[in-house]
This record gives sequence, C-alpha cells and structure tokens, in this order.
Amino acid sequence: MTADTTSTSDATPTATPGGDRPLAVVTGASSGIGLELARQFVDHHFDLIVAAEDAEIAVAAAVLRAQSGGQVDHVQVDLRDEQGVADLYARIRADGRPLAAIALNAGHGQGGAFVDTDLADELSIIDLNITSTVRLAKLVLRDMVARDEGRVLVTSSIASTMPGSFQAVYNASKSFLQSFTEALQNELKDTGVTLTSLMPGPTETDFFERADMAEDTKVGTSEKDDPAQVARQGFEALMAGKDRVVGGGLKTKVQEAAGKAMPDKLKAAVHRRMAEPGTGD
Repeated sequence: MTADTTSTSDATPTATPGGDRPLAVVTGASSGIGLELARQFVDHHFDLIVAAEDAEIAVAAAVLRAQSGGQVDHVQVDLRDEQGVADLYARIRADGRPLAAIALNAGHGQGGAFVDTDLADELSIIDLNITSTVRLAKLVLRDMVARDEGRVLVTSSIASTMPGSFQAVYNASKSFLQSFTEALQNELKDTGVTLTSLMPGPTETDFFERADMAEDTKVGTSEKDDPAQVARQGFEALMAGKDRVVGGGLKTKVQEAAGKAMPDKLKAAVHRRMAEPGTGD
C-alpha cells in the first residue's frame, strides 16, 4: 500500500460553529500527539470525549473546553484493562450521537535489552498498544459499518517498518497496528468507513522519558518533530480519507523512504545505533 493514497469514501463529517457538532473520541489525550489531535478536533468544531489513564486528562479536557467553547468530556480509564475499554465505550454510547471519528492513539513503549527489561513492562505495551486498540476498534467499527459512515485514525509509527533492536516489543506492537489497519482498510473498502494510519517518527513528547530512553540513547537525545505538526498532518489525512500519512518533518519522511530500500537486518542494525543504551553519550 502506498503512502497517502485516497480512500473511495467521501463522507467527510461536517460541522459549523454554533451548529450541531459531530462527536469524536481521542485516546491517550492527556499529552503529546493525543492532546494535539484533540486540539485539531476542537479547532474544527467537533465535540469530544478524551480518555487517558492519568489524572492530567481532566486538566487537558478543561483546557480544550475553554479553547473550543464546545463539549469536551473526559474519561480517566486504563485501557489495558477490558473493563476500561467497556467503560469508555459505554460513555460513547451514552452520548446518543453517532461517533463521527475516533483517534486510537493510546500507547507507550519501553527501551532496553529484552533480556534485561521486566516482562510486566513488555506485557503492558502489548495490552495497551495492541489489545486495547483491537477491543475498541471491534466495538466502534461495528457501529460505524452498521450506519455506513465513520473515520478511524490509528497511531502507528515509522517504527512499524523496522525491527526494533532495544525496543523489540514496542516496534513489534506498531508493526501489528500497521498490518491490522491495512487489513481493515481492505475489508471495509466498499463501505463509507475509512481507516487512516498515522506514522510519526521521533516526536517531542514524554514518550522517551517514560520509556527510560531520554538520557542515554541517541534517539532520546536527538532533535525531534513537533507533536502539533504531526497531529495536524494526521487530522488532515483522516478527514481526507487517506490510508496513511508519515507524520513529522523532512528528516522523518526521508528516514521512512530510505527504510523501504533497506533489508530488515540492516534496519535492525540502524535501530540499534539509535536505541541501544549508551548511544546518547
């Protein structure tokens, strides 16, 4: 599948200031790309439900509400847990409006050698990045397909295109999301439902700090893309019904393009030079 290809659907949700606002959902919206995606939605006159596991989601919702003047509700929920997904879906259904768009953005990573990291941390990545996305997609896509309308943005990564030495489970989780999204694009190609994969490169968020990669890895200490730029690119691709978009600046787009010509063994070696502890010195 080629980058930035356009879907057959043209059912773009519409909204006007002061009119009936369509409903959107953003997960992982307390900071970083998720918060910036939420800003994009409210700037384009959507009402929002934002979700995250940390208490900062309430603060983010208040800021977004003041920015938009519209409805911004928050759900503090751990999507790694099946009940957490059920609680968020129940809140979506309770709104009463059809869900126009959802950004399945929640995720996290962990750096370090696989034999040294805690298994619990690796399983947490799988539970949040993969399992929660599948659970929530199953619920919302059935509703969207039933009414033949809706848009889904999945935050993948250019990490999905390369074996992730010293980020083995994280990169593999993003590879799953990329394959999952592309498969559903094909399954739903004759419907009014679109799926868009957002593929950021290294972005200036708290991801690397949370993944214990901020201080001693090359990728953690290097210059990164602006999350607002990445979110804008993702939102625009979502609204245009595109299959995928590489988010970020020229450096990230060149990195993604160069990766297409590299064998996986070489990509793993390149990733090692970026992510191995000690490379940030």
